[in-house]
Amino acid sequence: MKKQGKLSLKKHYFIFVAACLIAAFLSAEFRSSLNFSSAQSYEQTLEQIENDISGEESDIVKTNMRSIDWEDVLRIIAEDNTQAGKEMADQIKENAIEHADQGNPAFGRTRGVFSGIVNQVTSGSIIVTAVAAIASVTGSENVGVMLLIMLGALLMFFFWFLIQNTFPVVVRRVFLEGYLYKRVTAQRFVFLLRIKKWLKASWTMFVKYVFYSLWCLTIVGIAVKRYSYYLVPYIVAENPDMTARQAITLSRRMMKGHKWECFVFELSFIGWQMLGILTMGVFNVLFTNPYKTAAFTQYYAQIRAEAKAKNIPDTELLYDTYLYEKPEESLLKEKYADVISVVENAPKEENGLAGWRGILAKNFGVILLRREEDREYERRQAEIVKVYELIDDTQGEAYPVRFYPIPEENRRKLVESLNYMRHYSVWSLVVLFLGLSFCGWLWEVGMHLVSYGNFVNRGALHGPWLPIYGTGSVLILTLLYRLRWNPALEFTATIVVCGFLEYMTSLVMEIVTGGLKWWDYSGYFLNLNGRICAEGLLVFGIGGLAITYAVAPMVDNLVSRLNEKRLKIVCTVLMTVFFADVVYSQIHPNAGRGVTDINASFSSPHPEIENNQDDVVTACIQTEFHCHQRSG
Repeated sequence: MKKQGKLSLKKHYFIFVAACLIAAFLSAEFRSSLNFSSAQSYEQTLEQIENDISGEESDIVKTNMRSIDWEDVLRIIAEDNTQAGKEMADQIKENAIEHADQGNPAFGRTRGVFSGIVNQVTSGSIIVTAVAAIASVTGSENVGVMLLIMLGALLMFFFWFLIQNTFPVVVRRVFLEGYLYKRVTAQRFVFLLRIKKWLKASWTMFVKYVFYSLWCLTIVGIAVKRYSYYLVPYIVAENPDMTARQAITLSRRMMKGHKWECFVFELSFIGWQMLGILTMGVFNVLFTNPYKTAAFTQYYAQIRAEAKAKNIPDTELLYDTYLYEKPEESLLKEKYADVISVVENAPKEENGLAGWRGILAKNFGVILLRREEDREYERRQAEIVKVYELIDDTQGEAYPVRFYPIPEENRRKLVESLNYMRHYSVWSLVVLFLGLSFCGWLWEVGMHLVSYGNFVNRGALHGPWLPIYGTGSVLILTLLYRLRWNPALEFTATIVVCGFLEYMTSLVMEIVTGGLKWWDYSGYFLNLNGRICAEGLLVFGIGGLAITYAVAPMVDNLVSRLNEKRLKIVCTVLMTVFFADVVYSQIHPNAGRGVTDINASFSSPHPEIENNQDDVVTACIQTEFHCHQRSG
């Protein structure tokens, strides 16, 4: 079984490691694998700071560390002193900001949404705000504190009940599907949601937890019932529609005569776990946890087969046959007839284009002209998108979801209505470039109007467009064409591409215009030289997904209905005006108040273009004043 577990882990290494790692982060399972990363105690950390940093900076850091305690803030508020609690939270926040300013500027704490969230949470001021809000309704601060504690406890229980308590079932489902099949996708993490059985699985695992907790009040029950209920997560993963009593009773019956065997099997992994301890938990995360789970998945399959052979009562409820044996090819053809038809009639990737035209179509999703055969190709490609996740099922490479007794809900309505794997014509890309450049200009003009109360033509150009938005959108659609099948990779690559584009655009514009800055993220949490920040990159990633899977396909559908000759004329005229604006702006850039001289102190929640030129001018004036004093 351990040998088979290793083979299974080798086939599905990344998805298995990811499943166990997520469980550890959620504290659902394997939580000890992450505990060893905190090797130093609190006092050791303070001592290290005292040795490395001296003087006032050390005092600030230590005060900040000792003060970041929600319990202290909550205790002071409970003592009927909300103002003192607010002052403590404000002091914690000021110390954190001051320390961030003295340390790495990338961890800015003065501007941006992320900085505000970090400051609110770490300082405890979010508690002060919540208590004040509740007190304004109830008329009592103590009642506000009690309600906040009760609300926090309730939220923690729901998180445990729905996530930590249930995620072991999700992990077992991922490993069970990898028992026989070569491919397990990340979509299987939402298996319980797609069959609408997440709450039922949560309830079963909750009842199992209650039963075991009661048995732990006895000395014998601690060990015996641990192994009696050992198979419950596997049973629920196979059939979450069982009642809690059925699942627990079936586990007891199946484990009868196997408890000592299971204990010895667990004990055989002690060497690997010791190695994990010696490597600060890293080896457990990368190997031992998924290896052990894969081996015990083999163990469950063996005990299940034995229980079926003995006709143990309720084993007929373990009806997911195709987790353990592949369906016959004739059954697959019958169940997946529509998918097989689409695959057999799938268009070739090159779409009949050769040479550099074929290279553009295959690697970048770009075609010069949209002919009738191109339209037919797009229609067939749209059908493939609809059945994409089922293609591996038809080939026996992945678990055949259509054979599961509980039908899965189809949640891909948007994907079915929009073919995101389409090829875009040059004219569609031009429309997208101009349209999204204009939308970017509207966004920034609108944000400045809301934040500062006056209209300012944003950007270095004079026309109503910000080309960085259009350029980024076109790059996402072309450079990342081959990644569209995988939204997670698309999201990550979008952040990389847009981050590089924004950073280089800022650098080049600053060099070309003699040091003028059109935006500055200094003070934002996780910024790089003030040119890019985590907050902006996250927005780019989400926006990139929206453009790739929704906006661009809808625009392309609209463009395909327009008169092609008129479209070409309008696009040519607009692009001519745009390039004329680019040339003119090289000589006379759109610089000035609200564009390149926004003071950083007047920040807004979502600024895109800010600069500290006013601070520089002030410093120059002060320097000149002191020089006159010396020569006076």
